[in-house]
Amino acid sequence: MRTVAACPYKVRIIENTFIRMDDGTLLAARIWLPEGADSVPVPAIMEYIPYRKRDITRARDAENFNYLAGHGYACVRIDMRGSGDSEGLLLDEYTQIEQLDAVKAIAWIAEQAWCDGKVGMMGISWGGFNSLQVAARGPPALTAIISACASDDLYDNNMHYMGGCLLGDNLSEATVMFGFNSLPPDPAVVGDKWRAMWLERLQENDPWIMKWLAHQHRNAYWSTASVCENFSAIQCPVYAIGGWADGFTNAVFRLLEHLEAPCKGLIGPWGHLYPHKGIPGPAIGFLQEALRWWDYWLKGIETGIMDEPALRAWSQDSVPPYFAYEERPGRWISEPGWPSSNITDKRCPLTRGHIRLPSDGEAPERERRGFDEQVVQSPLGVGLSAGKWCSYAAAPDLPGDQREDDGGSMVFSSDPLEQVVEIAGRPVLELELSVDKPQAMVAVRLSDVRPSGKSTRITYGLLNLTHRDGSADPQPLEPHRRYRVEIPLNGIAQRLPVGNVIRVSVSTSYWPVAWTPPAPVRLTVYPAQSTLVLPLREPRPEDDALRPFDEPVIGQPLEIISTAPGEHNWVVHKDMARNTSTLIVTNNQGSRLIPETDTELSRYTREWYSFREDDFTSVRGETHTQWALKRAQEWNVEVETRTILTCTETEFHVHARLDAYEGDHRIFSKNWEQTLPRDNL
Repeated sequence: MRTVAACPYKVRIIENTFIRMDDGTLLAARIWLPEGADSVPVPAIMEYIPYRKRDITRARDAENFNYLAGHGYACVRIDMRGSGDSEGLLLDEYTQIEQLDAVKAIAWIAEQAWCDGKVGMMGISWGGFNSLQVAARGPPALTAIISACASDDLYDNNMHYMGGCLLGDNLSEATVMFGFNSLPPDPAVVGDKWRAMWLERLQENDPWIMKWLAHQHRNAYWSTASVCENFSAIQCPVYAIGGWADGFTNAVFRLLEHLEAPCKGLIGPWGHLYPHKGIPGPAIGFLQEALRWWDYWLKGIETGIMDEPALRAWSQDSVPPYFAYEERPGRWISEPGWPSSNITDKRCPLTRGHIRLPSDGEAPERERRGFDEQVVQSPLGVGLSAGKWCSYAAAPDLPGDQREDDGGSMVFSSDPLEQVVEIAGRPVLELELSVDKPQAMVAVRLSDVRPSGKSTRITYGLLNLTHRDGSADPQPLEPHRRYRVEIPLNGIAQRLPVGNVIRVSVSTSYWPVAWTPPAPVRLTVYPAQSTLVLPLREPRPEDDALRPFDEPVIGQPLEIISTAPGEHNWVVHKDMARNTSTLIVTNNQGSRLIPETDTELSRYTREWYSFREDDFTSVRGETHTQWALKRAQEWNVEVETRTILTCTETEFHVHARLDAYEGDHRIFSKNWEQTLPRDNL
């Protein structure tokens, strides 16, 4: 439960002001100023995203920036070029012009009479990404950043590709932006030119999935804005924040390891949310934590934040599998740096169907040498219990009981644990294997199996085997040749109790988390030459002395009136007559009225992921969105998008449609059809 915080400063809000870019384009900004800032300048905090300050993020912005401004900071929320009420076009994510605009905006903020010249940048997701990217450009006024649920690597730790595999979230994210990019500016802000700006956006709004599928390998398209290419470019302090149910959390470990600038890391059990709204809980007082960070770096106040451990993480306790959790039991742990000398990589050899933990001793020679092959060819149904690549806490999108997927997987299990095992970091599975096709993927799941047999996924990893030596120049496999590969799993902190079993499951498909290979694959693993590497951590007394986080609070909230209920659900539909299965994901946010601007908005998304029997060319992703904005009788607009992705063994096929309405009249309609070659994918 979040309470409304009492703040020492009254706050004045500037509903909109325009910031002129070097080419004359105007970016729209909303500003929160603490009382007295016009006469006694204060540091500023900027958030810079394409998600519409006027309506869609208005409630979140009010809660965050009323709090921070109420504690003595000027807060500036900017619509990126081509989004919300800003001029121009938004043609792709994380572009060079986006970053240059941000550098210009930071300089503009620093020059305002209410700013003392110091600027911080914060954001979650897109705003976390570009905080890192803009920091790498080194604008003089940018003093520190907070980057939440973001990545340093646009190719391999984003929603597009993972281990060289095409993610299903590539389609869903493209769908989200297809809708956002099609929405008009608000005539109450930009005046009569709103319709011309809208039509320009509609005419130029190509579905981004076509760009993303045109770059299936690691290349300059991805690396140009990936700060992992040059960590040393970031010279300002970074607070990197993630959650175990989020998709981007591995970046926290890499930033801690490689940044030369001061860096702190925080990882909770949360999905893709700020930590004061974190689900699964426990949520924490993130705004108070952010204030400690900003007070130290922007005001020079000694808050003690930099005297605390570099990394704090929530070590999760064992729980039964479930698609949604309100809370994940566990405890906070800490490490003075990363990598940590408190964590030891323990090699756990595999034998047929079995994992030998370090406490088990050496396997008998006959066990290690005998039955030196295990074979699997996974059905397409493996993955229907996987949940989403990134949990947005808007639906039951966490992984369910893994026994449903284990039936189509190769499984290795430990003996029941005789002592507590604590994992912290990124496990790795080293496999010696062969396949019968030139293209194949391996999905690896690490699970916690309870005495009842219920199996909860701890973490997982993917590898497109044509990317076994890297993603810049993938090469086909030679069928039946033996290869050694490493599959890193996502980072996790997990405590496994006595009596439970550690299980590794290996499959040749994981739909719809990842797109399937072109054809079914028969995978042979040689256990005697394969090893699970677990990052094991001993409990530390320092964990019990950690400063507790405050309870979650927010600033003065925005009044919102629900005018139509929403619905969030996942349903698997199996048609026995046609031998098809379909995962249907519904995210209907209903309708709500913002009395402050007299704006009613609604948003609806439905996704379908289907396949037929074991026909790998039958996999199909389809998304449908509807967005509507309305103000009494004077403004009534709606946008509808549909995107379909299908494939053959050699090609991807994209079909997309966009329709826009003003009142009862359709004012724009466009269709796209594109075929793109599959390149070792």
